[in-house]
Amino acid sequence: MSYQVSSSPTESQALYLDPAIRDWVLIPIMVVMVLVGVFRDQVTVLLSGSGPKKPVLKAIRETRVLVRGATLRSYGNHIPPSSFYSRKSYLANAYEKGYYLKNPIAMNQTVNPMDPQGMEMMMEGMKKNFAMIIPQTVIMGWVNFFFSGFVLIKMPFPLTLRFKSMLQRGVETSDMDVTWVSSLSWYFLNLFGLRSIFSLLLGEDNAADGMRDMTAMPQMGASATGQPQNYHKLHLAEKENLELTPHAWELEDVEYRLLAQYGKRPRISITETNERNEGSSSVSEYKGKGRKKGGK
Repeated sequence: MSYQVSSSPTESQALYLDPAIRDWVLIPIMVVMVLVGVFRDQVTVLLSGSGPKKPVLKAIRETRVLVRGATLRSYGNHIPPSSFYSRKSYLANAYEKGYYLKNPIAMNQTVNPMDPQGMEMMMEGMKKNFAMIIPQTVIMGWVNFFFSGFVLIKMPFPLTLRFKSMLQRGVETSDMDVTWVSSLSWYFLNLFGLRSIFSLLLGEDNAADGMRDMTAMPQMGASATGQPQNYHKLHLAEKENLELTPHAWELEDVEYRLLAQYGKRPRISITETNERNEGSSSVSEYKGKGRKKGGK
């Protein structure tokens, strides 16, 4: 097997591959990774019992109320000021009193690191992580031992030199075209590219996704403590964010802006709008003082 380096960047390298590489290296690696992914998904289901446990309604409420506060902060300008401040006051009070907590009685107590529920969650996460890490480590060692240095396919589109280290792992050549893919790089391409096939065979929520393998070790280290999330602190933090959120109603003076857009009224500058708003507020304050004096 030989190749000739091209003299110009527009010419491609002439590299002729044995058809047996396609039949005995390229296709077997992809088929083995698909079968191992299906096997890993079934093992994960068996280790987790009858499947993932359904969350309790109270646990869903204490999580989704944080999204409710974030939605009010992001889209609160679409509602009138009275509605915004009433919702803001209600949510701030609920966050502080712990109305949406799963266990409001224990919101000021310290978290027990030996909580049985936390230990169960830790063991469940470790089982899933081991079921994902071990098969991929075995496949990677198999590819690296038996097919090291193989060149399998060529990309049908040009690439820059930055992709050389990603597509040609295990092939230590500096003059080979970037579009050629080695066996070890073909393994990584299948690891991230078989997600659609796994979704078609196993459904959307499957344990055969290769992206989870890359994040398995950090999750294992994070779950090693076994401590549940303290939602009371998260609620208090969301309460502070709500209190610092200003409100600017987007429909303020919408009738003047609409008439000015169609040329029925002259356009009003920002300074004139602020002056008119200040004048209206001062008039309302004067009327309020007059009502108080009349009442006396």
